[in-house]
Amino acid sequence: MPTLLIVHHTPSPNCQALFEAVVAGATTPEIEGVRVVRRAALAATASDVLEADGYLLGTPANLGYMSGALKHFFDQVYYPCLDETRGRPFGYYVHGGNDVTGAVRAVEAVTTGLGWRRAADPVTVTGEPGKADTEACWELGATVAAGLMTAD
Repeated sequence: MPTLLIVHHTPSPNCQALFEAVVAGATTPEIEGVRVVRRAALAATASDVLEADGYLLGTPANLGYMSGALKHFFDQVYYPCLDETRGRPFGYYVHGGNDVTGAVRAVEAVTTGLGWRRAADPVTVTGEPGKADTEACWELGATVAAGLMTAD
């Protein structure tokens, strides 16, 4: 059964709302035959990444960059997963107080280095998430998960 790994750093109610929407989209009843695994960024391992067929990443924008927790995740899995996970689909969402540009650039740089294939446009949110933001995160989760439905 294909596996979607959701790796997230969720330190605030705003990030929690986006995370919950992503999970709801990925686990909607229309998505069949895809196992969804959730891991906090500081707990996710290279084994988690190697066992998954696709990825969803979530991070706050901290001081113009992805969170330290997501950076730590990438530092731990980058080389052990580099050759084995090339071409796998991923999506991501970023929440920031007023700017997410640096965090987006950082996530794009690392995932490009890993050779992952972006399966959906990122969701970027500044300030308190509104209904359109949580709907976009739901759609992100559903899109990436649905893309795995036909995976072996």
